Amino acid sequence: MTDSPPNISARVAALFACHFFGFGLFLPFFPVVLEFRGLTAEEIGFILGAGTIARIAASPILSNLADRRGNRRLSILVYSLIGAAFIALFAAPGGLFVIGVSVIGYMVIKAPVLPLSDAYALDAARNTGADYARMRLWGSAGFVAATLIGGAVATEQQSWILLVLIALAAVATGGVVMMLPRQQRESKTDTVPEDGSDTPFRALWFWPVLTLLGLFQASHAAFYGFGTLYWQANDVADFTIGVLWAIGVIAEIALFIVAGKLALRFDPPVFLLVAGVAAIVRWSLFPFADSFISMALLQTLHGLTFGASHLGAVAILAKVVPSRWSGTGQGLLATSIGIQMALGLSVSGTLYAMDPDMPFYLMAAISAVGVVIMIALTPMVRKHMAESQAD
Repeated sequence: MTDSPPNISARVAALFACHFFGFGLFLPFFPVVLEFRGLTAEEIGFILGAGTIARIAASPILSNLADRRGNRRLSILVYSLIGAAFIALFAAPGGLFVIGVSVIGYMVIKAPVLPLSDAYALDAARNTGADYARMRLWGSAGFVAATLIGGAVATEQQSWILLVLIALAAVATGGVVMMLPRQQRESKTDTVPEDGSDTPFRALWFWPVLTLLGLFQASHAAFYGFGTLYWQANDVADFTIGVLWAIGVIAEIALFIVAGKLALRFDPPVFLLVAGVAAIVRWSLFPFADSFISMALLQTLHGLTFGASHLGAVAILAKVVPSRWSGTGQGLLATSIGIQMALGLSVSGTLYAMDPDMPFYLMAAISAVGVVIMIALTPMVRKHMAESQAD
């Protein structure tokens, strides 16, 4: 990469913004589109559930394929264009089967785009001095913009606009990534194992660490699945709920803005420990927040519970996984989060039916366990980070 940091930062920021704009339309509003197409709740649940399972499995496989090809830009372009084609298929006649192929295909083929984008951005930060967090924050901004636009057009008469915008976001993601400079690869004289034996993926210590990195993100399962329902059941107005969600994203963006300076003083395990402690506070107090002020204050902790845990996790992987295989590493992280998030949603659903407060107490307990394990593993994590940087 030969571009200056400001130049490459702007392009990577646009890559994140385009991807998350499409994601911000698909995640909240596509179930509504499926309902408009006449699908029952059971059919919607089956398609999205199957797509989620397939996406979790596909992320590390497709990311690894891109790493082996040695061209992440081209892989992101291909995956994005195929994703747009799957969305176009949604408009074709054919009933439930075609709809299922379209939705599941889109979820699978788009799964590696974010891990590969993260891998590219982390390499850019390492090679040019660009600030990863400041590039990544535009993904959050793109997501917010998508939710605002999606909420305005999520009607039966205008649902086709959602499809068009999701497809355009995929095409734009592919277009932006090809404007980025080609990443530097090891020269042919370098002895780089083609089988990935230089990675930690075969080491026993790596997998509990990867699980722990996913756990901090999965501690949001109760909130993502039932936070809005919980507030509605407590007579919080829909507009207020929207504001509360926005406060969380704004707090996340605020952390990303200052994260570069914080990273100069604190290493990645500290980010995760702070995220875990913030999660204990946030989820323990969540059922007691009975005013807008108290709810808003807890929502500001999203900047730590999500933002700090994300930055800490990707930074650890960036240090212990060789650059060539960083897409695979980020894909494995996405799978770790996805599996634990799915388990968390399932358990939270059962607990929510028993007592709406219980899922949040469970998330607080899980976060506490995560903090204890992180404290125990931090010396080992720091050792492996130092060894990898010395190689």
